[in-house]
Amino acid sequence: MNKSKAMWLVFAMTLLCILGACNVKDDAQSASQNENIEPAQTATTDVTIVNNDTTQVYKEAPKKAISLNQHVTEIMLALGLEDSMVGTAYLDDQIYEPLQAAYDKVPVLAEQYPSKEQVIDSEADFLYAGWKSGFSEKGVGTPEELEALGIHTYLHTSSSMTQPTLDDIFTDIRNIAKIFRVDDRGEALIKQMTADVDAVRAKLPQGEQELRVLVYDSGDKEVFTAAQNFMNELVTVAGGTNIFGDVDSGWTTVSKEATVERNPEVIVVIDYGSQTAEDKIQFLKNDPALKETDAVKNERFVILPLSAASEGIRAAEAIDILARGFYPENF
Repeated sequence: MNKSKAMWLVFAMTLLCILGACNVKDDAQSASQNENIEPAQTATTDVTIVNNDTTQVYKEAPKKAISLNQHVTEIMLALGLEDSMVGTAYLDDQIYEPLQAAYDKVPVLAEQYPSKEQVIDSEADFLYAGWKSGFSEKGVGTPEELEALGIHTYLHTSSSMTQPTLDDIFTDIRNIAKIFRVDDRGEALIKQMTADVDAVRAKLPQGEQELRVLVYDSGDKEVFTAAQNFMNELVTVAGGTNIFGDVDSGWTTVSKEATVERNPEVIVVIDYGSQTAEDKIQFLKNDPALKETDAVKNERFVILPLSAASEGIRAAEAIDILARGFYPENF
């Protein structure tokens, strides 16, 4: 087993431990250990959460939750909350493999956002959105409207801010764990993610100039790329420099001329939707302007799924994928 698969397996088993029973094989002692996590407990005291310009008091853990975007769905499943969920929605791509069994237990209400009628019919008592659009006119309703129906809401803060960091994701995880009274599970997940990130950082080259990195989402006339969103954090932690990290925006559109001028050495291709990552790479290779960059000339591409690029539990894995693509000789 190579190091990448080994690291992935450790993280996968840790998540499975959080979800329920887990068998971890100790190669040194050739022994199996079983660890069971108790179900979420009923609250003995109120939990108060300030989120999305609202202050909400939880007198007990929600029992009928709905997750509205993939990366927050995965957070709930990683915390072992599938039995407290009555629905989920809006996948960007395949659910994270270690969470597939838990995901299969939860009804999928809609390919995108469910209707307000679906939410009411499910008797939901908690809605968790990854993006602001979840609580907009195009989503399921405003927090105020939903509160009037007796439904608590939580907007993933790290997905709704400029320059989010890993610590901001950890704050969201802690808040969800607190709401559902599974604080220990939240701390265990954060501890494992932190350890995985530290393991990657320890292998990065020291004292060298960081690689110039372009994040390519899409675009043929212009380039749709990451500025100061979470991809900027992922690239930085993985030992690169986002060439458009100085732009005061989240995702942004830039010209091909600006891209060529900043001359990326590596291109991170975001993989999602009907246009495959391979199709995007072929476009970059054939574009008269972009093919002149060092990254395209040297065929330095790193493919990253959109779900891994979001502010969720895959952050450590995303950093590992990027670091291996940036500095393969160190892994």
